[in-house]
Amino acid sequence: MPLSAIAAHAARAERLGYDGLTVPEAVHDALTAAAIALHATERLRVATSVVVAFARSPMVVAQTAWDLQEASGGRFELGLGSQVKGNIEGRYGMPWSAPVPRMREYVRALRAIFACWQEGAPLRFAGEHYRLTRMQPYFSPGPIADPDVPVFLGGVGPAMTAVAGEVADGLMTHPTNTAPRYLREVVRPRLAHGAARAGRDPAELALMVGPILATGPTAAAVREAREHARRTLGFLYSTPAYWPTLELFGWKDRGERLHALGREGRWSEQTDVVGDDLLDAVVPAAPYGEIEAVLREWYGGLAGWLSFPMPDDPRHDDEVARVIARLREG
Repeated sequence: MPLSAIAAHAARAERLGYDGLTVPEAVHDALTAAAIALHATERLRVATSVVVAFARSPMVVAQTAWDLQEASGGRFELGLGSQVKGNIEGRYGMPWSAPVPRMREYVRALRAIFACWQEGAPLRFAGEHYRLTRMQPYFSPGPIADPDVPVFLGGVGPAMTAVAGEVADGLMTHPTNTAPRYLREVVRPRLAHGAARAGRDPAELALMVGPILATGPTAAAVREAREHARRTLGFLYSTPAYWPTLELFGWKDRGERLHALGREGRWSEQTDVVGDDLLDAVVPAAPYGEIEAVLREWYGGLAGWLSFPMPDDPRHDDEVARVIARLREG
């Protein structure tokens, strides 16, 4: 949506009873979108999902995050992602390096900057990728009432997931890797592994899960949403980086077929490869009156945050508000 529509969208989410709103970084700057959403609301938490970290200096991100946290009374959450080499170099014109050690250093640099501003400690951060040693009082925004800016990492691979457990407050999943079995057997152990390296309690790490949901007011609407999910997953699973769930379920060959179709420009044929069994495994599906029970069965005890789509048609707002209220009761 255009930036001019974000304020109304965020206010609507708050009226419907959502706890928070995630704002992506695709065609708009996520931090700008987050500022608009926070300004338009009073209670809603707003998380970037995700800011492209390597396109920006840690100092630039820290300054904006600090300002958003202060202006909103502590309602901002910073989600960071590495993006891929082609985009960092070709779209942003920035240098690329191994993303996992660089992201570990990036988060630690943010923490050092925040500590400098809140506690008045000298800024002394020196790493392989970032060196931050200068913070004159004139440029320091100083302490704020809510200095603990939550930092989440978006990650798919084992190393980045472990780094989230090591240095971040939690992980934001990719929609292709939100199957409960994958979260239970792969994501949670990797987070725990990273947490153990840093002597942290893995129970303190939040898991923000954003599945592709197939829901709506009627069974027909669910079927339509499910077919939309089939098309979306056909495109997404053509990217090898998103195959971990396919590999876990023994469907790597489908990813290879989708990848080949994408390379040949045969996008419309990808839906034939995404079978109903794949959809059943990764797409929670039910009408509004039943979806709450499905989500509890899938994600109860696994997720700290769960995304739920706002209806395209405001006539269904009351139904969605009831679903959100039931989910929040748990």
